[in-house]
Amino acid sequence: MSSVTAVVVAAGEGRRFGAPKQFAALRGRAVLDWSLRAFASHPRVTGIVLVLPDEERGASYLRAYPEIRAAVQGGPRRQDSVANGVRMIDGGPGDIVLVHDGARPLVDADLISRVIEEAERSGAAIPVMPVDDTVKETAGGLVVRTLDRSSLVRVQTPQGFELGLLRKALDEAAAAGFEGTDEAALVERLGGRVTIVPGDARNIKITEPGDLAWAELSLDDKMRPRL
Repeated sequence: MSSVTAVVVAAGEGRRFGAPKQFAALRGRAVLDWSLRAFASHPRVTGIVLVLPDEERGASYLRAYPEIRAAVQGGPRRQDSVANGVRMIDGGPGDIVLVHDGARPLVDADLISRVIEEAERSGAAIPVMPVDDTVKETAGGLVVRTLDRSSLVRVQTPQGFELGLLRKALDEAAAAGFEGTDEAALVERLGGRVTIVPGDARNIKITEPGDLAWAELSLDDKMRPRL
């Protein structure tokens, strides 16, 4: 069975939020803490690498979460932050690495399991949600065309990859000066096959202050006993 390491990326400045959103309070805990707890409690996750805005914060997280193997400082771009985290993983090329946004506090065990299982099967897997709204391509203030939304999806994290594949994708992107919007884009650039699993509507990324209120409501629903 593969070793599974989660790289939790929490190095952003939170410009749209007005502060680093990963440290905003959600039910008495930082948003980041909710994300960390999900991976720390998952039976398949053997370790966590935490990527933070600065090294000073790392010591307190290492004390609080024995599952965290390393806490490192992020880079100027998300891609650089992920690369810093992946460098800290001591594993074989067939082991699995999960990359997760620290500002997605509502990720649950079922979604994590789906990504792990598919990444072990195919080498690269991402969770997706369907696009419900009509999507149009625009240019210069005008509509160019209406896109077929049946073939479009919204991508979430965690994204799962064989460690050797992700390392190669990160290294080659850095050498070529290529910047992707997510890790899957780097694998796609190599010609890699990225498979999909169903995402979770509650697995939102905290981006605006109003997202915290939505997350509070989602926690109420998540914690409500099922009959």
